[in-house]
Amino acid sequence: MTRRNDKRDILVATAAGLFWRRGFTVTSLAHIAAESGIPLGNIYYYFKTKAELARGVADIFVAETEDMLTSIVEADQDPRKRLLLLIEKLSHSLKSRVENGCPIALGIRDFRHESPEAAERAAEVFSLLIGFIGRELGRTGIRPSAALGTARNALAEWQGGIMLAHGLKDATVLAESFRRMERLLVPIRG
Repeated sequence: MTRRNDKRDILVATAAGLFWRRGFTVTSLAHIAAESGIPLGNIYYYFKTKAELARGVADIFVAETEDMLTSIVEADQDPRKRLLLLIEKLSHSLKSRVENGCPIALGIRDFRHESPEAAERAAEVFSLLIGFIGRELGRTGIRPSAALGTARNALAEWQGGIMLAHGLKDATVLAESFRRMERLLVPIRG
């Protein structure tokens, strides 16, 4: 028998995928019920509104990012290696980003009207990434204001690369963005 949290997790994961592929506005609770295999009436036991479901999706974005950053910190002490590992982990979803865009950016945009709380929660992912990059750059000796600017530039490179690669349906565009991020964050020392 499936436990309550299992069904809740299934609904959130299903919603996340549908919001990403189809869009938040056009995805109905009926779509989520059909895709998840959980009857529509049962969804209301876990989520009263689609906005509540959006908050659950945003929570997944934050939790997965926190888990990724924790695994990077635990993997190596060297800040340059941590930054390279971050780029590597971000590049693992290259194909799906080219196909569908960035689920986080789309969530922020799409949730903003019906669920501003979910949009703000999803935006925390970008703050987490900027903070992580800035701290690691600071550990290399870069002054805090420069580290913060560079962290924002790196995130803008990643997001711009996703958008352009998605629009052009060309994975090489995003691969090039990852190479530019690497040069920005871990320049070759002479």
